[in-house]
Amino acid sequence: MSNAANLSAEEALVKLQKGNEQYLNASTNSGDISPAIRKDTFENGQHPYAIVVTCSDSRVIPESIFSAGIGELFVIRVAGNVLSDNQLGSVEYAADHLGCKLVVVLGHTHCGAVGAAIGGGAHGFIKSITDEIKSAIGDVADDYKACCLNVDNSVKKIEAQLNIPGLQAKGAVYHIEDGHVEFLDK
Repeated sequence: MSNAANLSAEEALVKLQKGNEQYLNASTNSGDISPAIRKDTFENGQHPYAIVVTCSDSRVIPESIFSAGIGELFVIRVAGNVLSDNQLGSVEYAADHLGCKLVVVLGHTHCGAVGAAIGGGAHGFIKSITDEIKSAIGDVADDYKACCLNVDNSVKKIEAQLNIPGLQAKGAVYHIEDGHVEFLDK
């Protein structure tokens, strides 16, 4: 297991990219989930090398997508990968207290929350999610473009609201149709 304090944001990004390359041709996760790592993280705490803010969609499993094991990723999941104070507090905790230097906002293709924002008409608590997405995407009706705009909105929110020295935020899109992760350029 890599200690977050020893990885720069760039090194963490390379590790995520290499993990996704492994995942593309894997039928099982190569991440360490052994009894030994469970014991080690119990006794010595967690030392994730990256924070991943992603959607709650059951098809999006960051530990598998990046070939990571126990203690390697600090994952924050919420429908539509939107950010409220709770999610920002979780990012802040992982950066300040666990030493993570990279946060990846991982959207995905064919996202139900993005689709609901495009289609309108959400009710109840779901409306708070779709309203946030709608404010990010405006009148864009293309699923992929809307996904990217939504990811970018969350990245910008992290950059604007969290002043943590050394923390870098990066947007990405997981393509559920083939498993690859596309890291977005700013």
